[in-house]
Amino acid sequence: MTITPEMELRIKSGLWGFVSGAGIAMIIGFVWGGWMTSSSTQKMSEDAVQANRVAICVAQFMGDPSHKAAIKEFQGMESYKRSDLIEKGGWDKMPGQEKAVWGVSSACVAGLEALIKTGA
Repeated sequence: MTITPEMELRIKSGLWGFVSGAGIAMIIGFVWGGWMTSSSTQKMSEDAVQANRVAICVAQFMGDPSHKAAIKEFQGMESYKRSDLIEKGGWDKMPGQEKAVWGVSSACVAGLEALIKTGA
C-alpha cells in the first residue's frame, strides 16, 4: 500500500490531535479535576496522621488529672521550653508506644496554645 501525501497529512493531523487532546485532558485533570501525584497524596496522608497524633497529644494532656497545674506551668514557661514539658509528661507518646514520634511534641504545643487561647 502506498501512502499518498493526503493520507500522510491525515495521519499527522490525527496524531497531533491525539497528543493535544491527551495534554489538554491532563491539564484539566490536574488543575480542575482533583488529580494528584503519588507524592502529593503521600504528603497529605502524612499530614493527616500527624494531625491525629497532635489531637491525641492534646487530649492526653487535657485528660490528665493534674492538667490544671500543667496548664499553669505551661503558660508560665518560655515558649521554646514547652515541648520539653510535653515530652517529660509523656503526652506526646501514642497509646501503646514507648517512644514518641518526632515532631509531635512541638505540634502539640501549638495545639495546646490555641486551645488555651480560646479558653476551652
